[in-house]
Amino acid sequence: MESAGHEPPASATIARMPASLLPVSVGDRDVALSNEILRTVCGSGVHGMAIAGTDDHDEMGVYVETEEQVVGLAPSSHHYVSRTQPEGVRSGPGDTDLTIFSLRKYLRLACAGNPTVLTVLFAPQDAVLVETATGTSLRALAPSILSLNAGRRFLGYLDGQRDRLLGISRQGRVPNRPELVAAHGYDTKYASHALRLGLQGLEVVTTGRLTLPIDGDALRTCMEVKRGEVPFDEALRRVDDVRVRLAAALDDGGSPLPDAPDMAVVNAWLVATHRAHWDAVH
Repeated sequence: MESAGHEPPASATIARMPASLLPVSVGDRDVALSNEILRTVCGSGVHGMAIAGTDDHDEMGVYVETEEQVVGLAPSSHHYVSRTQPEGVRSGPGDTDLTIFSLRKYLRLACAGNPTVLTVLFAPQDAVLVETATGTSLRALAPSILSLNAGRRFLGYLDGQRDRLLGISRQGRVPNRPELVAAHGYDTKYASHALRLGLQGLEVVTTGRLTLPIDGDALRTCMEVKRGEVPFDEALRRVDDVRVRLAAALDDGGSPLPDAPDMAVVNAWLVATHRAHWDAVH
């Protein structure tokens, strides 16, 4: 029985909550947290596009699986996910979403050019939350990872978000943020993501770099959309304009990037890193 005048322990309160209201915590929690090599801020925070009081806080990390998970039969989910909000509930101001990938899964996604996971490699130092010597080595591997795969993936993500803005995607129209639609006539945050993807993809393809946080005209034009300072037709025009430029840059053959990652270098580093990590923990 709870004593008068004292709140019950948080663990007791959580234990009595319906499963549908519990925060999300799934995957290899103990393995991920005890073998983490790198974690950075991601999402709007690392892009420099967060608006105080409106955005949640996103983090992404990388961990090394155990020897038993990689060469034995121990189960592995290849990730750990923690969210303040329960499953199906949209994150909001003050909420934290954390995803930590196994090193093998992380590199598969990064080599495929996934825009979100690439930010871990290019996040500025003040956005780095965890970084071991192995994490530093992983970030130094970026030139062997980054390729035109990234440009193609940025373009694909842009197209997907554009289609959802127009309601022509098989997934339907954007389902979230009705308050933004009511205020501005469209989901300004979603539109700004589409524009950002195009601008960052264009930078990657034309320069071989990814600058974080974004700045200058790129930041200004994205934030005008995100704050609802331009109508939907103008936001869509900006998205379409950068889409044309990105597609042209992918086709013109002038990119400094290779067509695909240097998988020989990546695989050699991955094998050596697992062996060194396991030797260190034994």
